[in-house]
Amino acid sequence: MDSAMQTAQPAAPDLSVHGLRGLKNVYYNLSAPALYEHTLRRGEGYLSSHGALMCDTGKTTGRSPKDRFWVDTPSIHDEIDWNDFNLAIGVDRWEHMKKRMAEYLEGKDVFVSDVFAGSEKQFRIGVRVISERPFQALFARNQFISLDQAVDPQEHKADWTVVFMPGLKADPATDGSKSDIFTLLNFDEQMVICCGTEYAGEIKKGIFSVLNFINPARRGVMSMHCSANIGPNGRSAVFFGLSGTGKTSLSADPHRALIGDDEHGWWDGGVFNYEGGCYAKTINLSEDGEPEIWKACHQFGTVIENVGFDPVTREIDFADKSKTENTRCGYDIRTVSNADPDLKGPVPSDIVFLTCDAFGVLPPLARLSKEQAMYHFLMGYTAKVAGTEVGVTEPSATFSTCFGAPFMPLRPSVYGNMLMERIEKHGCRVWLLNTGWTGGAYGTGSRIKIGYSRAMLHAALDGHLDNAEYWTDPVFGLQVPTHCPNVPTEVLNPRDTWADKAAYDEKARKLAGMFAEKFGRFAAHVSAEVAAAGPKAG
Repeated sequence: MDSAMQTAQPAAPDLSVHGLRGLKNVYYNLSAPALYEHTLRRGEGYLSSHGALMCDTGKTTGRSPKDRFWVDTPSIHDEIDWNDFNLAIGVDRWEHMKKRMAEYLEGKDVFVSDVFAGSEKQFRIGVRVISERPFQALFARNQFISLDQAVDPQEHKADWTVVFMPGLKADPATDGSKSDIFTLLNFDEQMVICCGTEYAGEIKKGIFSVLNFINPARRGVMSMHCSANIGPNGRSAVFFGLSGTGKTSLSADPHRALIGDDEHGWWDGGVFNYEGGCYAKTINLSEDGEPEIWKACHQFGTVIENVGFDPVTREIDFADKSKTENTRCGYDIRTVSNADPDLKGPVPSDIVFLTCDAFGVLPPLARLSKEQAMYHFLMGYTAKVAGTEVGVTEPSATFSTCFGAPFMPLRPSVYGNMLMERIEKHGCRVWLLNTGWTGGAYGTGSRIKIGYSRAMLHAALDGHLDNAEYWTDPVFGLQVPTHCPNVPTEVLNPRDTWADKAAYDEKARKLAGMFAEKFGRFAAHVSAEVAAAGPKAG
């Protein structure tokens, strides 16, 4: 490393408090240009023709939710909803992995990013990300609220620490993991250890899981897997949905101010972003369809993962899915021209549940009662889109409680009751927006045009559908508008888009049956009105 880079580096913190000693170099809060230089020198990325940093995440191009464990201690044992995503591991295994972590990093370079999570000061936490790769440090700077974004960077302290080590592979036989990927969250020590994966999305989802425990359980703040924005009328909306349903694309609306694209808290004073950046899918990205994300991908400072590109010109090929369909870009939210500078908004007036229906039978837009809202929030139906998780190669139906089960450590009733209380208190309008298939199921039909989805959202959020005429879907019981500005009438009724009506009816009944089956585990814990708010399979 040259002397100019050495003298420019801020004084590094003492990492021995995290159990790390004998490190070769500690690069602390480096600028984006410096992190670019390290990445390129180490051969861990390429510079695109427009200045973005292009990096590969190897064999792991999506999240590994079933490789994540909470350290089971008395302070959290009775509160965690232990299930296939919230897995328990003993303190002995934690201590074992801390020792492996220290031994592995001894003599190695690390890149440290001190950031905040939470734009509402009274509910934020200070996060320290210690990563093995410089591009992962840049990812952390982009995704969270960096110190140069904060108005009081001097107040940062490392409340939580994430140590991210792709090169350290776990061994199920000796470590207690399920594979060579291993993420452990320790509430008592306020630390996350992640090894065996290059996929930087695990960093943000680790801290998101932490906030999803702390804020509802300790602070009375509803924690949400959603995007949020503010309309010209000053009314805010939140958009719940899993990866691939359109949270980032639809919230990045040039006609509305963006609060954030993925993770938020809702307290009595309004809604606030947990992050300071966006993490958008880029497969088949176009300037016309998603101009804000397109612009972010064509500027310095953005990290782009697993994209194809021309080896000579370094032009990005957004249609290339040879590595994965889960190609991504991570960028500072300040690059979005209409981003709200405070990353906050008023109490939401509208709640939108986004689903990507691979069966092609749900209406593209529907209005929900509060009971239907509770039902669909608990169900969290969508299709897992190819690439967002390891092993998912094509869309498949899934039900993810609270539209984010892998990141929700508390019992579903905690989040569901918080949502119902807020709907009743504030009179929120609730909508179901389907961004999936029309004219047939996956493989036969086609994705609903994003232009139609935007038009339906504008009409709903701007109040144009408040006094519209609605019809009731006989299977799903949803209130569907008969007309919507700038949307063909036949698109609003999914059955009308199918050439084979009998095939539509069969698929609709099949999906309704899946709802009924999956809702079984909640039936005894909700009111009769909520239980009756679901689809009718018969």
